[in-house]
Amino acid sequence: MTDELTPAQHAMSSCVGAVLTSVIMSPLDVVKIRLQAQQKPFKVGSCFIYSNGLMDCLCVCSHCHGDANSKNSVSSRIRPWYERPGHFNGTLDAFIKITRTEGVTALWSGLPPTLLMSIPSTVIYFTAYDRIKYRLGYDEHDASTCHVPVAAGILARALAVVLFNPLELLRTKMQSSRLSYFQLKEAIKISIGNNGLVFVMKGLGPSLLRDIPFSAIYWFGYEFTKSYQMRHYHTTDVNLILTFASGAVCGSLAALLTLPFDVVKTHRQIELGEAQVAGTSKKLVSTWALLRELYGKRGFTALYAGMNMVLSLE
Repeated sequence: MTDELTPAQHAMSSCVGAVLTSVIMSPLDVVKIRLQAQQKPFKVGSCFIYSNGLMDCLCVCSHCHGDANSKNSVSSRIRPWYERPGHFNGTLDAFIKITRTEGVTALWSGLPPTLLMSIPSTVIYFTAYDRIKYRLGYDEHDASTCHVPVAAGILARALAVVLFNPLELLRTKMQSSRLSYFQLKEAIKISIGNNGLVFVMKGLGPSLLRDIPFSAIYWFGYEFTKSYQMRHYHTTDVNLILTFASGAVCGSLAALLTLPFDVVKTHRQIELGEAQVAGTSKKLVSTWALLRELYGKRGFTALYAGMNMVLSLE
């Protein structure tokens, strides 16, 4: 079977899907971050992860004005969104109070800058997946090609991660140091001169270990369900509800199986970001060593931290 969509149509549909996903999912992470900041206010130079539903973006706290709940602190109008006072009593209470006091648009605070990275990454990922899938001979009506989505998912995800992982590091560098594009170019030259191309590949290992298995598991389950429907009912049409449910189940399963690597990826992102802010070159332990360290401290609880939130986002 040949692909009916052109690359431009793939890119457009991926872009629309990416924006819709971000609009739906971002409020969940905004509320999560606001609740975290209420319990433990951020400090200048500290980092946190903002997930817009498409990818995890590292954010640097470059402006902090003290305790977010202090009466003597700076007016909330000029505070960063993650530092505004709230006195929330839970997730639902946070949704209600943020909407009432700051307006409904506050639920999408911090989203626009992250879309500059996540939309191109998503477009490349989904477009590459579809093109590779059919180039490798995939046919929904041929059960013998059911392994092809696994290979296509792995290759497409690896391409997106390798292309955009260095850009995420550079975005963090610009955000933390307030560099212009010219200054950033000079900083890149110095960093590569001192550390070689290893500089632009920092943190790549945990990202690949998390994203590649997730992509393989998700696409196999999703395409298998869709293909089975088409073969069983001898049709080119699929049940959208069943396909959506299949995607949700496969995404949740993939997220659950790869969550330990997601935890390591988050730790590594924050570690790299805070090292960049501080201007230090901390030696990083291997991914496996970090997994053992986390497991040694709190057992499986540490490796499956944030499981409920991850499953809700998937």
